[in-house]
Amino acid sequence: MAVLFEKTKLLTDKQFHYCPGCNHGIIHRLVAEVIDEMNLDGKVVGVAPVGCSVFAYDYFNCDMYEAAHGRAPAVATGVMGPDTMVFTYQGDGDLASIGTAEIVHAAHRGEKIVTIFVNNAIYGMTGGQMAPTTLIGQKTTTSPYGRDEAWCGAPIKMSEMLAAVPSSYYIERVAVNNTANIVKAKKAIAKAFRYQKEGKGFCMVEVLSTCPTNWGMSPVEAMTWLEENMIPYYPLGVYKDKEAK
Repeated sequence: MAVLFEKTKLLTDKQFHYCPGCNHGIIHRLVAEVIDEMNLDGKVVGVAPVGCSVFAYDYFNCDMYEAAHGRAPAVATGVMGPDTMVFTYQGDGDLASIGTAEIVHAAHRGEKIVTIFVNNAIYGMTGGQMAPTTLIGQKTTTSPYGRDEAWCGAPIKMSEMLAAVPSSYYIERVAVNNTANIVKAKKAIAKAFRYQKEGKGFCMVEVLSTCPTNWGMSPVEAMTWLEENMIPYYPLGVYKDKEAK
């Protein structure tokens, strides 16, 4: 009997701990499928810091390191070797706040790593506090009346910021809110890993994601909110691709 669909071997059989409607499961699968389909099994090491994906080492069927909060790029720098490819898997509270210096300077040094940046515009693991990526007017546990630009500034756009770093090589923002965008997201992740395999510079794929629990919405409502609010502010597309120029 022909096999039409099967689970990628780069994910373990352990059940995800994520909340219902969380997009981490989709993103995990896309990363694992790319590693599997590119025959990179045994060559790739992942680094996950503190955050909702802190237990990523239980799910990815490859060697994984656990880094301190925000320090995944620094750990990835130490892991890199001539026969080793490295990816980091980071949330927005981790990468865009606690680990801002690490990610900026990893890009500045042109480190040959792939960063999967999951942006759900909130601190997910620690209770739903306002993050640097929280949208204007968005309510969180630390901005119950909505983020006020006059007091808190505008949300940071990490893809645009890192695209401006001269040594970064490939930066793209995607989403996984529908089938078409999931296909585009997988292509972006595959391109990042291909560039790394070819020895290019720093690559990052930002994935817009939902957080139904901390947003106080159902999974379906959260997907709609992402499409109507996050994508207009964080437009999808390629922000830097040196090879395409």
